[in-house]
Amino acid sequence: MSEVADAPFSTVEINNEDREEEDLFASAVQEVSLDPEVNGGQEDIEKSNMGDISISSPATIGSPIMEEIATERANNIIITVTEPQKIGEGMSSYVAYRVLTKTNMPIFSRHEFAVLRRFSDFLGLHEKLTEKYLRSGRIIPPAPEKSIVGTTKLKMTSTPSTESANGTNSSASVQSIFVERRRAALERFLNRVAQHPVLCIDPDFREFLESDTELPKATSTSALSGAGMLRLFNKVGETVNKITYRMDESDPWFEERCARIESLESGLRRLCGACEALATERRELATRAHDAARSIAAAAAADPHAPLSRALSHLSDLHEKIEHLRNEQANTDFYVLTEHIKDYLGLINAIKDVFHERVKVFQNWQHAQMQLTKRRENKAKADLANRPEKIAQASTEIIEWESKVERGQQEFDSISRVIKKELERWEEVRLSELRATLLRYLEEHMKHQAQAIRYWDAFLPEPRAIK
Repeated sequence: MSEVADAPFSTVEINNEDREEEDLFASAVQEVSLDPEVNGGQEDIEKSNMGDISISSPATIGSPIMEEIATERANNIIITVTEPQKIGEGMSSYVAYRVLTKTNMPIFSRHEFAVLRRFSDFLGLHEKLTEKYLRSGRIIPPAPEKSIVGTTKLKMTSTPSTESANGTNSSASVQSIFVERRRAALERFLNRVAQHPVLCIDPDFREFLESDTELPKATSTSALSGAGMLRLFNKVGETVNKITYRMDESDPWFEERCARIESLESGLRRLCGACEALATERRELATRAHDAARSIAAAAAADPHAPLSRALSHLSDLHEKIEHLRNEQANTDFYVLTEHIKDYLGLINAIKDVFHERVKVFQNWQHAQMQLTKRRENKAKADLANRPEKIAQASTEIIEWESKVERGQQEFDSISRVIKKELERWEEVRLSELRATLLRYLEEHMKHQAQAIRYWDAFLPEPRAIK
């Protein structure tokens, strides 16, 4: 991570003088990935000895054989999104990110490579993966949502500078935070895809990571494009369909999982709101500490008693340190815990999407069954009327719709089976990820509290020295 990209959140660590600068989101990438061994470390990549996977194998990407091969070992791949840079000026400008990949997976041509990708390239990749795999029941990791307001403000600034959030340029600070949050979200998206046993070997994903040439511009991802408006109308139609159509669930497993996901989403949304409010409150406390420091400094300058003035001056310095500490606590609340919760809310939406795909497959199957029943009724009427030409036509249609019914049932059974596997895989790591996030969150706040105690202990001799 470049120094520019790290600056806004460098205050999260306490006593990090002897440590290298690290991205605030670095552990979040590891903790929220769908596979616990994402970002396993360079040493793991160098030591791992994975078997060869032949690209020319006759097995297709979605075949059970390829899935079995892919899931035999953890995916040794680390993807880092760094160095956001603004290209161009005005409304035609955009921000590009350097995507660095380190891997020993044999499906890639090199062990380490880097490419430059713009935000629309990430959205284009997500769209391609969705078109390919959502219909089959795969949980597609969510990509960051577009922000028209944030993007427009960024386009109108001179550079995507990443000044410290405590700097004097508040406008640049806001934009730097926007860029850093998007960068970290893009990094988490790619690492989730990389740890999926099927998505990681997709040709479009490999091209995204490896191709040195600029990818074709994904114009359909633009919110104001014709394709974007069509996608918006389709989403409205999907939402209406979800509300108006209720599938009579016959599988207790899906019934229980749907209820569990709804309950989990509701709880996480409440928790997310509470964490954001907590972070806001800590920032407000930081502001109050700043005001107190200035007031105490003024009182120290006006007091004629030297020992008392000196003690008040040290107390002012102490409140300035407490101000920075409160901001660090707020950053921990937001970027360690709240961002993790938002990630899971996005994943839950992806899970609900595959549930809805299953409902759509069921609707198609039921439609085929109704059409088959109708054709059989037509044949029965033709038999009673003794009309050979109608009988022959109805018989042909019956054969056609029987085939469609069979394919519909097979597709429904297949998507149900894949969704169960995907959910089981997701739930396997959910508890460990949440545990890791909570431990990091508590450790950070313990460091903050210990630092606050050291600050007050260092100040205590000053008031005792007042005579």
